[in-house]
Amino acid sequence: MNASDPSAAPHSAGRRQWCLGLAALALVGCQTPVPPPPVQPPPSVIPPPPPKPPRIGLALGGGAARGFAHIGVIQVLEEHGIKPDLVVGTSAGSLVAALYASGRGGPELAKMADGMDESALTDWAFPGRGLIKGEALAKYMRTQTGGVPIERMKLPLGIVATDLADGQPILFQRGDVGTAVRASSAVPAVFQPVKIAEREYVDGGLVSPVPVRFARQMGATLVIGVDISSPPEGKPTAGPIDILMQTVAIMGRSINTWELKDADVVIRPPLAGVSSADFTARHKAIASGREAALAALPAIKQKIAALTR
Repeated sequence: MNASDPSAAPHSAGRRQWCLGLAALALVGCQTPVPPPPVQPPPSVIPPPPPKPPRIGLALGGGAARGFAHIGVIQVLEEHGIKPDLVVGTSAGSLVAALYASGRGGPELAKMADGMDESALTDWAFPGRGLIKGEALAKYMRTQTGGVPIERMKLPLGIVATDLADGQPILFQRGDVGTAVRASSAVPAVFQPVKIAEREYVDGGLVSPVPVRFARQMGATLVIGVDISSPPEGKPTAGPIDILMQTVAIMGRSINTWELKDADVVIRPPLAGVSSADFTARHKAIASGREAALAALPAIKQKIAALTR
């Protein structure tokens, strides 16, 4: 065929177009297909953490035989599912606090109160620096708590006493529970001072009748204080012991006015007519503790709800 032949031009142009088309198809076939974008999973929903309840501290005050009222309070709290995370006590409150921290519940504490022989806890020391030694009380506490030291109790426990040399409070959180309770309960002139590591200690009620501040110190974010103190009776005193107890009552009322302000809820069992020396009124004291705790339940539950986050 002659390249100059005009009839060959259309034929050549068609062939070129056909070749170009084949080349384009070949190029398309050789291209790697682009995958579709990955489907993103929906963002995971992290559930909010469960509500964290407040750390409840139970502060049990001093009051000798009136301390049986603490048992009624503990019974009511247990019956309504309110479980303190720690407990701290002064004087009679230290005794109940230690027993409770060792694992004794409300019913068992009431049973112990029924069988308690206060004469067995009275080891006379006359003449001396006090009428009662207090070692019998310490031995009783060791027996009832199985000899477990304070730091190994089932519930964090604090026991408040007063340093006789400088009047400063001390919070026992370690060591022998019997010695600590004995020190916390050592009413001057009634019990002998208790010597621990070269220092002497007496009744914690002299500096902290209801140990609310020490419950805070131990980490409580909600404090229930139980005040069983005897108000000053306003009648003539018959002897030196009466004068002493009246003096302690006056001083305790003054300190409580300040310290109880830091409690979230204060429970005051109606103990009129129950003296701090009347161990025969234990059932009445327990009932009074129950009555006051039941009355305080709405306030306690409201505080727990408000502080739960």
